[in-house]
Amino acid sequence: MIRFFTKYFLFLSILLLIANSLPAENDSIDQYKVYLFNIKEMIAPPVWRTTKLAIENAKDKDADLILIHMNTYGGMLDAADSIRTIILDTKIPVYVFIDKNAASAGALISIACDSIYMAPGASIGAATVVNQSGEQMPDKYQSYMRSMMRATAEAKGRDPEIAQAMVDPRVSVPGVSDSLEVLTFTVSEAIVHGFCEGEANNLEEVMEHSGIENYTFIKHEISATDKIIGWLINPVVSGILIMIIIGGIYFELQTPGIGFPIAASLIAALLYFAPLYIEGLANHWEILLFVVGLILVAVEIFAIPGFGVAGISGIVLMVAGLTLSMVENIGPDTFNYDYSKVVKAFFIVVISFCVAIIGSIVITKKLFDTNTWFGGRLALVKTQQADEGYTSATVGYQNMLHKSGTAITILRPSGKVEIEGDMFDATALTGYIEKEEQIIVVGYQTGQLIVKKKTDV
Repeated sequence: MIRFFTKYFLFLSILLLIANSLPAENDSIDQYKVYLFNIKEMIAPPVWRTTKLAIENAKDKDADLILIHMNTYGGMLDAADSIRTIILDTKIPVYVFIDKNAASAGALISIACDSIYMAPGASIGAATVVNQSGEQMPDKYQSYMRSMMRATAEAKGRDPEIAQAMVDPRVSVPGVSDSLEVLTFTVSEAIVHGFCEGEANNLEEVMEHSGIENYTFIKHEISATDKIIGWLINPVVSGILIMIIIGGIYFELQTPGIGFPIAASLIAALLYFAPLYIEGLANHWEILLFVVGLILVAVEIFAIPGFGVAGISGIVLMVAGLTLSMVENIGPDTFNYDYSKVVKAFFIVVISFCVAIIGSIVITKKLFDTNTWFGGRLALVKTQQADEGYTSATVGYQNMLHKSGTAITILRPSGKVEIEGDMFDATALTGYIEKEEQIIVVGYQTGQLIVKKKTDV
């Protein structure tokens, strides 16, 4: 009996070892890697940066699919164009799940994706270009947006006429948009007209509609450093940093020595250029332009009288360095820029520059003239008039008038004299007075006697 149980135990052990060595049914099939990231805020440079990092990470992790979870009312056209372009150029399929809103710039990004899925109650469209006040921009901006929408739709096999009808209310598509309003699709309308592959309540249903069963989500994680960099490269923050840079330089020129203003300016310059350099927007030579410009302005102020070629050249180089550092070089050559973005960056820099100078002048006047600020004054504004009894002279100096003495040092024109056994600081009225020459006091000023040779009397 013992021998039987021993053989039985050995047999079971061998079977278990063989079973464990065989791959499980699920293990024999590689899981589908879905790289997931969110676009749930206004489209701006930080979102462009997140998208670029997410796509790079998806490539590094050999992802089979990129899935965007979107809910946005739109945002900046240049940032949306950059996102659209990188999605179109990505070899990994890109899907988007519109969780309620894909308006304006969000619609452009969605149409660039390979497949669009929408949650119940979601909408896509309304891509008219507007300014910050919500007013429609001139037709040249609408024309550019229409062309991008058409080209993007064509690239993904969608109807380009419908795409441009989302921008321009004048575009009429029979059976789709016959009104004079920009086109916006509901879920069912988008499905009928080929702008949505299906309706889904959540990300898992998106995968189910796509026919993908064995998958795993790889969520994009944004580090604290990435969040800080994304915040710093925001155009509004960049404009504020430019104002601090210029304002700090201006205030430093108004005060003796080196102090807080120049320190604030240097810190602001570091916070301005460092994130742009890390992001690959600012090149070495663009930063060097700013530094050379700053040096030329300093030379003009401290070494050359007046304000001429050096100063003007310095300002031009500073503006050029600040402007070009904000814009990505899109080609292999040095000056391959999207010049529409260069113009926008230029206006940000110039406006910030002007606001900084005007603001600095106003603040200086508030701080140092006779006006008050926060209930007090930083400058002494009381004048001490002689007719009110104020004088720097003493009775002793007054009593020295017309007295005679001897120069005990050479006066060229200042030196020492001796009168009635006492030594005084003195200044010659005219010319030089040699040592041991006789002098006579003819006046006094700022703690010194005014004397001349006694032979000149």
